[in-house]
Amino acid sequence: MQSIISYPSRGPWGSHRYRGNCTGHLIKDLLNYFQPKKFVELFAGSGTGRDVARHLDVQNSVHLDLNPTFGGWNALKDEMPTGSDFVFSHPPYHNIIPYSGEEWGRTPHMDDLSRCSSYKEFIQKLNVVNAKVYASLTNGGRHAVLVGDVKQEGTYYSIIKDMAYYGELEQHLIKVQHNCLSDLKTYQGAFIPIVHEHVLIFRKTEVWMIPIVHARRTEQDIRQTENVVTWRDLVQAAVQALGGRGTLSQIYHELASTKKASNNKHWREKVRQTLQLHEEFIAVRRGLWSCDLAGFSAAS
Repeated sequence: MQSIISYPSRGPWGSHRYRGNCTGHLIKDLLNYFQPKKFVELFAGSGTGRDVARHLDVQNSVHLDLNPTFGGWNALKDEMPTGSDFVFSHPPYHNIIPYSGEEWGRTPHMDDLSRCSSYKEFIQKLNVVNAKVYASLTNGGRHAVLVGDVKQEGTYYSIIKDMAYYGELEQHLIKVQHNCLSDLKTYQGAFIPIVHEHVLIFRKTEVWMIPIVHARRTEQDIRQTENVVTWRDLVQAAVQALGGRGTLSQIYHELASTKKASNNKHWREKVRQTLQLHEEFIAVRRGLWSCDLAGFSAAS
């Protein structure tokens, strides 16, 4: 295997009618590479992992899914039925494909991860599942997670960035996507389609302790920073905050409370110097400035 993998064909395993199913070639390659003593698959709805295990004559395998076809195993509430040295999971990508009530069953299931009311709820529930998987691994065992990125209403959601990491990240593979329904869509304007997925492989390296990396989002006001922001950055932000143009006194007012200004008694002179030095700042008339990045010379 290499760090970039591509399988144009999904192979003969599982049901091709099951939306969002995983190519069996990936599971086959992972099993051949790691040679586990016991293989457990989560989110097994299409039957791909089960068929691959049979194809490889893997005798010791367990396949779990909320789908009643696989026993209706609830990843949030039910215990892992066994320990293992290799788990493969392919969770829903938030609500891109609803499973309960559409791919199987007649009504949505409250514990179906594809039916979460928000992305935040989805990540919280996915973390519960991944923590449960990690605890079930034997020491030295691995959890391979296949996940994709999601873009909805102009917002990009990176599941691998937002979910918690349980165990040591041993490998990150990029999987090229093929034969997606989105391939048939025509997009208006500038749009970069998502044509990749991620395979993260976590390894359990300690019996008792669980290494955990949690994503945490914070915000920082550039007005209250000093070393990471330049005067050019601050003046540009001030002009933009004023609607694209502003008088010198208005720019002063925007920047008076910044940390850089409070630490420099000649900060007004620095503002004027910045406006004069950088080509993107244009004097509309005496004392009135605008910011025009289109007029910025790349050579300067």
